[in-house]
Formats: sequence, structure tokens, C-alpha cells
Amino acid sequence: MKRQMWIDTDTASDDAVALIIALRHPDIEVRGISVVAGNVPLEMGVQNALYTAELCASTVPIYVGAAQPLVRTLDTAQFVHGVDGMGDIGLPLFGRVPTPGDAIDEIISAAHRHAHELELVTLGPLTNIALALRKDPTIASLIKRCVVMGAVADHIGNVTQVAEFNMWVDPESVDIVLQSGMKLEFVGWDISRTEAVITPKEADAIRALGTDRAQFAVDIQRVLERFCAEETHLAGFDLPDPIAIAYAINEKVATETQEWFLAVETQSHLTRGMVVMDTLGVMHEAANARVVTKASHEVFMTMLMEALGS
Repeated sequence: MKRQMWIDTDTASDDAVALIIALRHPDIEVRGISVVAGNVPLEMGVQNALYTAELCASTVPIYVGAAQPLVRTLDTAQFVHGVDGMGDIGLPLFGRVPTPGDAIDEIISAAHRHAHELELVTLGPLTNIALALRKDPTIASLIKRCVVMGAVADHIGNVTQVAEFNMWVDPESVDIVLQSGMKLEFVGWDISRTEAVITPKEADAIRALGTDRAQFAVDIQRVLERFCAEETHLAGFDLPDPIAIAYAINEKVATETQEWFLAVETQSHLTRGMVVMDTLGVMHEAANARVVTKASHEVFMTMLMEALGS
């Protein structure tokens, strides 16, 4: 029997590649995709998700979620991924129709319908998940596990010195999720920065696979590639969401994990969205999350190439 998965995404260029990995994996049944505002405004994220599913010949239900963080104004990452979130390469990202139904209600329904089987993977801000937990706190114990792409175990951020984008956009939602009792596993931007950087040589190898998906996966990183060169100073473009979903599917992507107590900063302007990880246990709180602290670039690349190949 295939594993049951639900993906929550703010679909931009790396999210799209993550969706391809999940939708094409033979052992995974994606029961639904919920879209949240984050990398791009909500309507654009929905169209990007629909386009990507269509590219994979998938009829997975795609639901519209929250258009704004819980209490804050939305700040997007279009300067990282392009105005359309997909590299501004001229894709026809319009006119597709999402599945009827509210994303929050559908997450709750799926958690009950697939109780103790559903694996949740979040690729964007945690607004949809926080709203679902507020409406039905019991889903925290019904969801088998929740893999979060977010935070940084080394506390070196990509939107501020200490905060990663997904956590920074809506820290109040992060706080709700961290306190929910859900089985949480974090794959942070530090893992992407060290083990999910696609060098120009690797990008050429992906293109050489010769599929539409492979071409798409590289082309849509055009704006991100420039951002990585100028701002984060990486040796190529990095793929945080794909390595998170690769880990969710195959735990061998991780070579080291830690069980830590995590808390998020919601008050400070300077450290907003910082997920504090109690690495020494000095807070004397029980661990509430597993954190991936080291990963295998080779295992990740194998999964990526398999998903993008024929």
C-alpha cells in the first residue's frame, strides 16, 4: 500500500520541483495539495501548483488556503523566485481551476479520513496548518508526522541573519504548530545551503535527462540562481523544498538528526521568525521536534534525477 501524503505549499520555483518528486514517486499517494500565500501571492501560488501537477499528468486535488499570515501583512519572496514565482520565463500560469473546497477544511478531513497514516509536508509558511489546528486541535494526534521545510539549525538565516523565510513570514503560526503536540520534523535552510545546491555542472546533467520536467526544473530557477549568486553566495541554486520532501519520502537523505525543544520568536523585530533550538538542553523543556542536522547530497541527487527522468 502506498504511503499517504498531504503537501502544503506556497508554490514557487523550488516548491514545484518538490511537487514533482512527490507526485512521481511510486511509493507515495499525494492525497491533496493545499496552497498558502508566501513566496508569491495566493492566486499565483495556486496557478503554479496547478501547472506543475498538469506537467506531471496528475489529477491530485489542489485547494486554496490562506491569503495572509495570521496577524501580519504578507511579505513575498518574488525578489528571489521571480514575479510569477517560476523564474519569469513566460510560462502560461493562468486560467486553471483549483478543486472546490476550503484548504483548511480539507486538511482536517484528510487527517480524520487517513487517521495515523497521513504524512503532512509543509513547504511554505505554516498559516494553513495553524488555522486547521485552531479549528480542530485533534488533528495533531491524527497526523502521522509533519515534515516542515523551515528554520535553520545553525541559526544563519536567509531573510534576516537568524531567520529562514517560511518561519519569518508567519511566526505566530509557527508558534501554534510548535505547541500543538504534532510529531514534527524540521529540514532547515541550512541543509539546503550545504547539501541541496545544484552546481552548473549538475544543472547541465539534469537538462541532459531530456524530459520536459527536467528542462522545467532548471529553467524556473533563473531568478533564484541570480539571487543565490548575489545574496546568499552559493555555488549554484539551492533547492530547500525538494530536499525536505526527499527526506520526507526517504529518511536516508538525513545522515544525522537531533531531538530538540524548539520555540519561535514572535515579538522581537530583530529576531522575528527565529526558531530557537535548545541544542544544550538549557531550557529544560521536553523535545518537541526532530531536526535534520546533516544530510546526503548524493542520496538527494539520486532521488531528484529519478523524478525528473523518463
